[in-house]
Amino acid sequence: MNLRKRISLAGSLHVIPPKVLSLLLMIATAGGVVAERPSISENDWPWWRGHDQDGVAVGNQQPPMQWSRTENVRWRLPIVGRGHGSPTVFAGQVFLATADSSKEEQAVVSVDRETGELNWQTVVHRGGFANKSKNELNKKASLASSSVATDGEKLFINFMNDDALWTTALDLGGEILWQKRISDYVLHQGYGASPAIFGALVIVSADNKSGGVVVGLDRDSGKVLWQRDRPSKPNYASPIILNAAGRDQLILSGGDLVTSLDPVTGEEIWEIEGATTECVTSAVTDGEHVFTSGGYPTNHVSAVKADGSGEIVWQNKSRVYVPSMLQRDGYLYATLDAGIAACFRCRDGKEMWKKRLGGTFSSSPVMVGDLIYATNEAGQTFLFKASPESFQKVSENKLGDSVFSTPAICGSRIYSRVAHFENDRRQEYLYCLGN
Repeated sequence: MNLRKRISLAGSLHVIPPKVLSLLLMIATAGGVVAERPSISENDWPWWRGHDQDGVAVGNQQPPMQWSRTENVRWRLPIVGRGHGSPTVFAGQVFLATADSSKEEQAVVSVDRETGELNWQTVVHRGGFANKSKNELNKKASLASSSVATDGEKLFINFMNDDALWTTALDLGGEILWQKRISDYVLHQGYGASPAIFGALVIVSADNKSGGVVVGLDRDSGKVLWQRDRPSKPNYASPIILNAAGRDQLILSGGDLVTSLDPVTGEEIWEIEGATTECVTSAVTDGEHVFTSGGYPTNHVSAVKADGSGEIVWQNKSRVYVPSMLQRDGYLYATLDAGIAACFRCRDGKEMWKKRLGGTFSSSPVMVGDLIYATNEAGQTFLFKASPESFQKVSENKLGDSVFSTPAICGSRIYSRVAHFENDRRQEYLYCLGN
């Protein structure tokens, strides 16, 4: 019996004590079964920020460096509704979450990866939309800002609906398998955290003013295997699993804390006051430090020792609030919200260079080899080298009028969620770009 089945059988306990979960893991490991991430091809982009949740495309890829509305477009498909979640790519399908305010429907969409034709669209929630007269969404938010995660067998998506946070599992054909109410959710700006997959678990966070939680759910059944309370503060960062200081750590930033948990059991590894209250970005690591950034009530980028010592190695006041950062060879690369690219040295925070790109950024940059693809809200994508020596621009492309979503880059193609204004109406498209 594999580990996923072992934990499923224990799921009737609702919340399994950490020692029991650890014992189950040891039993499974002794039998030659290790709780590893599912086997996903290098040609896929299975969840938020890619294979290692760090925004780095894997494999030897050659995506296009030049494109327009007509150049290097393999296909494009109009998307009903609006969403800021990223495309998820697995096998022959591309998945997106979307919300249609006119019908009050939140849905998951599947698109054929080769042809761009719609495979299916499953409504996950109907009704239950936020009362905008009382709670106004931030203009950078949507009611479908999470990215789908897949383990190769199922799809997982988070939606804020009916004053609560819900996680839903679907099969690859779009059938709903289970749905779990995670917690109450008090709308402040919106919700955008994506689910994370680790071993037998799908991990979900619901930070908000009513009292946040982070939970580990059984992927097969949706049962809660572990749960931890979070500060009663608004926050938007996704749970990120990083390998740092020699072990896998579930990192949660925001709520004035940087928290490290064991992703299998939910037990605390370490926690320090090393972040601001509201964070949107996803943490990254160089293996020694955890790098976080936030923007309210203060701007900050910080480097925290990942070994549990509690040491904040360095911090600065750069406003990297919405776009997540990248790490390569001991250097940190960021696109500041105000349209400035920057490079910092990981070990001490030394600023290597800054360069104004222009515009405002919400989409997170993606790295392919030594190239960084960074798209601003007006649809301009800047390609520049991941080099600490100087800013080295490679190309610049324009596609669309409004972009908040981060692209997925895999199989030498770029899957990008872009909006055009057509007859004074915002219309979203999913583009596939390739040479």
